[in-house]
Amino acid sequence: MFGLLFFILFAPGAGEFLCTSSDLEMSYTFCDSTAHAFMFNLTPCSIMNRPVWKAALTWIPRSDIHFLKIVFHVWYDDSKALHWKELLCSGADDEYSVCGTLKGETLVAAFDIKGSRINFPKGNYRVIVQGFSDDSENNMLMCLNFTMIVKQDAF
Repeated sequence: MFGLLFFILFAPGAGEFLCTSSDLEMSYTFCDSTAHAFMFNLTPCSIMNRPVWKAALTWIPRSDIHFLKIVFHVWYDDSKALHWKELLCSGADDEYSVCGTLKGETLVAAFDIKGSRINFPKGNYRVIVQGFSDDSENNMLMCLNFTMIVKQDAF
């Protein structure tokens, strides 16, 4: 049971405790004040000896997704550790299932998060994931603020 993270949120500003295990605690909040229809699960709820996390997402976006840039900001114990941008949808020859989803449609996607192969040192992590519908990063579709507490070193 601890291996499954699951949450549904329909209210803005609320936070959710996702999971706890002997080596990991995770929770999240939305960064913006707009209500979202959103569901996410992740297995396992552990960072030890797991090469890949399995994730599933169900989301009803607030606007059409013809262009989608994802921006990740990661802090480790209050120090910036990573800033990464990825263009998922450009409107031409897009390979991801999220591309082309229309406002109000239910988006359902399953994917692997391969970053779990990293040995995370014990400590507090904050991960902000932003989705933008423009290259200038002015029109935010979604913003999630994850907190991850690694309770023991993996090495």
